[in-house]
Amino acid sequence: MYTTPMSRVSWDRYFMNLAVQAATRSTCPRKHVGAVIVRDKAVLATGYNGSLRGLPHCTDVGCLMDNGHCVRTVHAEANAILQAARHGVRIERSEMVVTASPCWECFKLIANAGIVKVLYGEFYRDERILEFARAAGIELVHLGLQEES
Repeated sequence: MYTTPMSRVSWDRYFMNLAVQAATRSTCPRKHVGAVIVRDKAVLATGYNGSLRGLPHCTDVGCLMDNGHCVRTVHAEANAILQAARHGVRIERSEMVVTASPCWECFKLIANAGIVKVLYGEFYRDERILEFARAAGIELVHLGLQEES
């Protein structure tokens, strides 16, 4: 017999959990990142950082480093936006939930794709996104990777 109410995670936490799961597909050992694009409580697209379609992954042939960054991979945020484009899914006025805050290049893609809110698990490197998000009217929310007890 069921006697205690079941606790449910919030929608934001649910989507972060999906982003964390997507990150398990990442193929660059330097950083595992997952992203989920959502609107109206529905998943529109997902992405993780991995190599160009059909080419070897960092886990197969090693990282390709340039100026301290692995350039073999396409970032999770870009891959989620690209997945939506490949399948003809409109992502204007959507939200992105990502395990790490976007780098500058991914932030520009997010802004130009019409994504209006980014929830991220951990802050990652680039302070510029804070200023430009305010100017562009994009809400940035530090959600954390795990629910606080």
